[in-house]
Amino acid sequence: SKSLAPLANPALSSRLIAVCSPATARRAFSSESKGYGGRCPPSVVPEHNFNTICLHGGQEPDPVNGSRIPPICMNTAFVFKDTDDAASKFALQAFGPIYSRIGNPTCDALEGKIAQLEGGMAALAVASGHAAQALAFSNLMMPGDNFVSTNKLYGGSFTQFTQTFPKFGWEARLHDQDDFKAIENAIDSKTKAIYCESIANPGGIITDLEKLSEIAQGAGIPLIVDNTTASPYLVRPFEWGADIVIHSATKFLGGHGNALGGLIVEKGTFDWASQPEKFPHLATPCQSYHGLNFGEVFGKDGPVAEMFGTKGQTGMAFSVGARAMGLRDIGACLSPFNAFLINTGIETLPLRMERHCSNALEVAKYLESHPNVESITYAGLPSNPSYDLSQKYCPKGAGSLFSFKIAGGFDAAKKFVDSVEMLSLVANLGDTRSLIAHPASMMHSQLSGEEQLLAGVEPNSIRLSIGLENVDDIIGDLDKAFKA
Repeated sequence: SKSLAPLANPALSSRLIAVCSPATARRAFSSESKGYGGRCPPSVVPEHNFNTICLHGGQEPDPVNGSRIPPICMNTAFVFKDTDDAASKFALQAFGPIYSRIGNPTCDALEGKIAQLEGGMAALAVASGHAAQALAFSNLMMPGDNFVSTNKLYGGSFTQFTQTFPKFGWEARLHDQDDFKAIENAIDSKTKAIYCESIANPGGIITDLEKLSEIAQGAGIPLIVDNTTASPYLVRPFEWGADIVIHSATKFLGGHGNALGGLIVEKGTFDWASQPEKFPHLATPCQSYHGLNFGEVFGKDGPVAEMFGTKGQTGMAFSVGARAMGLRDIGACLSPFNAFLINTGIETLPLRMERHCSNALEVAKYLESHPNVESITYAGLPSNPSYDLSQKYCPKGAGSLFSFKIAGGFDAAKKFVDSVEMLSLVANLGDTRSLIAHPASMMHSQLSGEEQLLAGVEPNSIRLSIGLENVDDIIGDLDKAFKA
């Protein structure tokens, strides 16, 4: 166990060590012995060194045996040196893993990597994208509170927001992603955040993050962005004013359809401590930690930020609070094996996203010219209403998720989906393989007809997640389905 001698207050030092992730703590002790080589260069930034971070970010070779790949620590609990060591960790007076529900070294390596890729201060890995959303909002919301969200959402998010969150007394106020006046008017004294998807599922619509950020900043509330469909390769929401980024790491980050996971990433610039009445979880004394105020200790103006050399700029109150309270009590922890698979998947993220986007553009051009296609939502096409936004926010490509409407209505859409041979009928996206879905009878089927339309789903909508196959094979499979 190691205390934080550089801090003036030893009590604050011990609390920091106990609740920060190991990767975060390591950054504070970069002056320790060099150890093995193969480390991420300290000066890298995602704008210029994205590929390098994908490979080296968030991890170092094992200090004992020099293992290049992060080990899979399949432990439920971790051994203490003695009873004093155990007591100090449980009392938040020393750093070290206790129980994998609140932290695990394999998950820590993933957290460090995604924080670097997004340009954030800290991150938290959890069991799924849904878990990430629930934990993020549990950090902010009390019964009777609300948040404002765009209504072009993944079907599961729509039901989570409108069916499950109300059971906690949380209200989601949904509006069109470009109706900025309605979004602004929906904010009141009980509003705790604005939420959106950077590239909306299922239509691939691009959200104007900068305008939503201006509204959020004017109201003194954070902007939370689900960046699942874009990944930080295409869009980094913090660069456009977002405060919190959410990922379903199951999708493009992992990329191979083999591991569920979710991530919460914190930019670290939001001043939680200045609004204790609005954000009591983060800005008032926490009884379970004997009066610790997360905003004061871990916020951008606190002693932890001073230790990192970021005082007045960035802190980590949100991510530490989500770990020490939300993950501790809700328990939606990520399996170390899943963290290992997702981390490995991220190593090829830039290569995959480049092919995803180039394939998707070619498929979209094919569909746009097909006589049996009524319309297509791919923002990378110059004819699309979101094209200008795609050039602004994701110039490397508009992603590989989009929808098209087939002539003939609901039955024609189902027949088309049933007629493909290579494309997989799967309720997922972001796989290396091309995927197809009929949202009205699948992911959005639990919504009413009116709710489906609000979410951007029509009876004849077909969703595509374009993979890495030879693009001629993808188009050939779609062509066969049109002719069936």
